[in-house]
Amino acid sequence: MTAHQRRTRILATLGPASDAPGVLEALFKAGVDAVRLNFSHGNRDEHRARAAAVRETAARVGKEVGILADLPGPKIRIDRFVEGRVELQAGQRFDLVADGSVQSGDASQVGVSYAQLPQDLGVGDVLLLDDGIVQLRVEAIDGARIITHVLNDSPLSDRKGLNRLGGGLSLGALTDEDREWIGFAAELGVDFIAVSFCRSAADMQEARSLARAAGSDASMVSKIERAEAIENLGEIIDASDVVMVARGDLGVEIGDAELPGLQKKIIRESLARNRVVITATQMLQSMVESPIPTRAEVLDVANSVIDGTDAVMLSAETAAGHYPVRAVEAMARVCVGAERQFTHDVDFGKTGGNMERADQAIAMAAMFLSEHIGVRAIVAMTESGGTARYLSRFRAGAPIYAFSRHADARRRMALMRDVFPIDYDTRGQTPREAARGSVARLVEDGLLSDGERVIFTSGEHMETLGATNTLRLLQVGEGGRAEGLGEL
Repeated sequence: MTAHQRRTRILATLGPASDAPGVLEALFKAGVDAVRLNFSHGNRDEHRARAAAVRETAARVGKEVGILADLPGPKIRIDRFVEGRVELQAGQRFDLVADGSVQSGDASQVGVSYAQLPQDLGVGDVLLLDDGIVQLRVEAIDGARIITHVLNDSPLSDRKGLNRLGGGLSLGALTDEDREWIGFAAELGVDFIAVSFCRSAADMQEARSLARAAGSDASMVSKIERAEAIENLGEIIDASDVVMVARGDLGVEIGDAELPGLQKKIIRESLARNRVVITATQMLQSMVESPIPTRAEVLDVANSVIDGTDAVMLSAETAAGHYPVRAVEAMARVCVGAERQFTHDVDFGKTGGNMERADQAIAMAAMFLSEHIGVRAIVAMTESGGTARYLSRFRAGAPIYAFSRHADARRRMALMRDVFPIDYDTRGQTPREAARGSVARLVEDGLLSDGERVIFTSGEHMETLGATNTLRLLQVGEGGRAEGLGEL
């Protein structure tokens, strides 16, 4: 019996902790499927070096690894303190000053990066800093000075983010800096570009247009982290290729109690609309300092997997933590454990309404067969990865081996649950020859055995984008040959 292959993908953030010699290779071998370059931290030279290291290391270990560029976005941050940190006490006055007059803050005041902030606030508003650890209530507004009342004892250090409880701050999603970063992401040849703090489909459409104008074909990732994004969730998902549940800032804006239900809703809506979905932020946060996760973190990751997320993301755990490789190993173990214990029942009556194309219909038919007669694998010949994505939305029990000659398409499939991209050139082959060649390849790699059933999907004409219209039910015969099935 073939050992269980992990289906849920792992996205790991790169940083100083991953730069040490040998760590990147160890991360890939531990289970990383894609990496994140966080443009909010580090400079262009650092990101350029990391992207080059990813490509070189992935080629050396023989693994398809996608690169996601995460734009900084319009995150509001406080400025710096004289001593880098202050201790705030509940009940004290603490002022935020938005006109640049406070160069170095202290326990009484600090500058803030967003000049419009006083106009966006009213008396009684609650401000949340450092992902909600620090809470301030607005008592008065005097020009550029926001006078607040500290609600809880807490330390506060340089450059922490600021949100308003309930959202509603008027910043646009793309800053001028983001537009420059998109050009840089195109230069690096990244596979995914993530738009921070998007509010509407228009934000995603603008980012996509900028990326295409810069020569990038990257999949566009919407980060759901604003309260306003929830109101426009359907249109944002439709305008995206990938959706990220960015739980840090989202939880701050909507409140922790609302976050679990919204996470489930975002995952459910993304799958229903045929989009890839990532669950992110503080998934194994304790492993920044600890070599093992907490039980609560294990359950959190497992629940995301059970909910159907395509990928789970590590942030500081791999970028700056003491145990980056162990964090990936722990994440992989938990994903496999959750996948073994739970299976997804597909309601084909409901899913039929999602079909608009022939390849979507073929995908549903493949999954119907997989559910009802039992197959060991699904083999998809794909140019762009579209067929693999439609197949993966159904969360079937069989792994999906996506054969493509295009390296960029294979890397974009690196975040799709259940999908295993394989380099295979079908040029000059008929669909029948491609079926035989791909099955033989899987047998050779130890992924298929004699007698096992396989579903094969392709286009009537190979190398044609979006042309998947054929399904074959095959069986592995003697010597790894693909044979037709006469009886079920």
